[in-house]
Amino acid sequence: MNDIAADAPFGEAHKQRAQAWFAEVRDSLCARLEELEQTAEAHDLNAAFEPQAFERTSWERDGGGGGTMAVLREGRVFEKAGVNISTVHGEFSEEFRARIPGAQEDPRFWAAGVSVVIHPRSPLVPISHMNTRMIVTTQGWFGGGGDLTPVFPDAAETERFHQAFRDACAPYGDDYYGRFSKWCDEYFYLPHRSETRGVGGIFYDNHATGDWERDFAFTQDVGKAFVSVYPDIARDKMNLTWTPDQKQAQRVKRGRYVEFNLLYDRGTIFGLKTGGNVDAILMSLPPDVAWP
Repeated sequence: MNDIAADAPFGEAHKQRAQAWFAEVRDSLCARLEELEQTAEAHDLNAAFEPQAFERTSWERDGGGGGTMAVLREGRVFEKAGVNISTVHGEFSEEFRARIPGAQEDPRFWAAGVSVVIHPRSPLVPISHMNTRMIVTTQGWFGGGGDLTPVFPDAAETERFHQAFRDACAPYGDDYYGRFSKWCDEYFYLPHRSETRGVGGIFYDNHATGDWERDFAFTQDVGKAFVSVYPDIARDKMNLTWTPDQKQAQRVKRGRYVEFNLLYDRGTIFGLKTGGNVDAILMSLPPDVAWP
């Protein structure tokens, strides 16, 4: 909030540092994914698609702030990958403020973050999501995490992904990984199907221990872990060929992704309720989906 001293936790100086970090992690991840596009082998199933780069489009929010969409479409490795950043501010609607910590006392807010969703072309390369964010009302906190949604789960791949976040959590508390991994499983769950969306990862929200520097460092390490591990996982399988049945299984799995993001995802609800860019909010939806 503007009432917080500039150098106080969640004040202007901290907001600027968080914004800069979200842009930095965006740039790092985009570079790594573009490198995969350029180095992928061509085979019968992907040769019709040329390696692609991210296209960036800026937008402004009527109520204050805006962001930049970075979307890669119709690539050789990725059918669609989005790495969006935004910084928005304004006032929560009367309907929504009761659901946000600190907003009942004062409806003003500030929120910034990076949001990533990756839909590979190959059904053998897992779908994935990551985001980190900082939100300020009369209170302030961090949130985020990353999770993996393979069409065909691979135990070694799953362990590799989880180990990256286990390592990111380790310096901050013996209970971090256990708590946030459990939270991820509970959050990315489709109750109407009685199934988890994928094989998990970590998820955390309303994270404010009273030590802003430490909480910010943790959030940075979460982003770094994803940038490190996911492109390597994708590289391992991006040159394998697949069958039509496997591709159809991917379309069905993507349908589960759509169901979660439209029915339960907090980020989707937050973006729509605060007047965000609809195209950026729904960037997470895959380009080709099926339901059985």
